[in-house]
Amino acid sequence: MIETDFARTDLWFMLRGAGMTLTLTFWAVLGGTAMGLVFGVLRAAAPWWINAPIGAVLDVFRSIPLLIQFILANSFKSIIGLDMSAFMVACVVLALYTSAYCTEIVRAGVQAVPSTTRRAARSLGMTWSQDLRYIVYPIALRVSLPSWVGLTLGVMKDTALVLWIGIVELLRASQVIVTRIQEPLLVLMLCGLIYFLMSYPISRLGAYLESRWRDDD
Repeated sequence: MIETDFARTDLWFMLRGAGMTLTLTFWAVLGGTAMGLVFGVLRAAAPWWINAPIGAVLDVFRSIPLLIQFILANSFKSIIGLDMSAFMVACVVLALYTSAYCTEIVRAGVQAVPSTTRRAARSLGMTWSQDLRYIVYPIALRVSLPSWVGLTLGVMKDTALVLWIGIVELLRASQVIVTRIQEPLLVLMLCGLIYFLMSYPISRLGAYLESRWRDDD
């Protein structure tokens, strides 16, 4: 029998960290997707003088490493005396980071809709909003879903960087336990297993929706 100092309380501590990881992922993806939908449609349809500034700002969030964004945002909050928790800082930074990538996913999905299809819809008397709702969004959703699922899984793993601003998520909880019991192989294997169990349902849901839509075509 393998002897280990890993206890039930350690597992519970890791699961609490996993709960924080899921919470951060939920708010980041929710906020980032909402902003990405708005900015993506604007980038696909708006004139250059609106498109260019949006693209320039989003390029900043795509270009600067996420770790640096966390540290700068947390430091800036302290400098200006903003009463904001580390959790809120993490959610805001992750949402902006997610929106920068989600915008391009949405833009590519909207631009994937054939212009002839949209012209046909307008010739049938559809308004611009009806064209978006009944023609563009259904097609763009099918095109964008695989990339969006990949983005969501990536954001879940990127939440590990919030440990640098004092948040205890799954990876940080694992590090604390490794430091205490000095059994990195066991702890990190459990950590990886928990990440897999959190990620697998999301990937399977994406695959299910893709196959269902493919069968409907």
